[in-house]
Amino acid sequence: MGLLGAHVSTQGGVQNAPERGASLQCDAIAIFTKNQRQWRAKPLKEEEIEGFKENMKRFGIEIALSHDSYLINLGSPKEEIYRKSVEAFVDEIVRADQLDLPYLVFHPGSHLGEGEEWGLKKIAEGIEESLSRAPESRVMLLLETTAGQGTNLGYTFEQLAAIMDMVGDRERLGVCFDTCHAFAAGYDIRTPEAYGETFDRFEEVIGLRNLKAFHLNDSKFPLGSKKDRHEHIGEGEIGIEAFRLLVNDRRFEEHPMILETPGGDVWYSANLKVLRDLIQ
Repeated sequence: MGLLGAHVSTQGGVQNAPERGASLQCDAIAIFTKNQRQWRAKPLKEEEIEGFKENMKRFGIEIALSHDSYLINLGSPKEEIYRKSVEAFVDEIVRADQLDLPYLVFHPGSHLGEGEEWGLKKIAEGIEESLSRAPESRVMLLLETTAGQGTNLGYTFEQLAAIMDMVGDRERLGVCFDTCHAFAAGYDIRTPEAYGETFDRFEEVIGLRNLKAFHLNDSKFPLGSKKDRHEHIGEGEIGIEAFRLLVNDRRFEEHPMILETPGGDVWYSANLKVLRDLIQ
């Protein structure tokens, strides 16, 4: 089994997140280190930083990772948005470092009509600049698999590999595999055969050593729909068998597996129980 958990609220300060995770019986948590719908945020206070670290130990959370703001688009052709995105992304890296988080998960970006090849290069440029401005950072940036909705990039393993190959310091990059997104993009994991083929392909194109975390979500829409709509575990188009295979895959037993299912904490508890009941 992986380290099961959920994306929890930081209401009242980041230091409150570990306790919320513990109340849900999480092994791992994901957080936003600032308001995900605003460009700017006040710096983290020293008491928030120290409180977070203390509470991680106190409440027995094994690992925490952050997710960047939804406003950030490192693939934007609009210079003002691109510059804002880089500034905000550097800030996300700094905040993750301050909290001793090993991973920062982010959606690669959208080309907004400029074309996929152009967009992949632009995203790589944005990552490269951001990393160059945080040379001492210990945080690994995890490109999240996407559903391919609209002009979003990162919906094929080849696109993720292309971005990683264009970034000089590739060792500072990894991948977060979102089950809903990958399924919507056309990667089947519903049977042992399909599951095996998908992760064999990942190994071939990206390398499983670069897969560092998972988002566990069922999908409201069918395979290859390109629609990003999460559903409760076992209640969507992916179905329960895929998650049974995943939580029992020894290759991923130390990987954080984070729920982003609908409905918040009440449903996180129910979904975590479903996942734990699958462990053999």
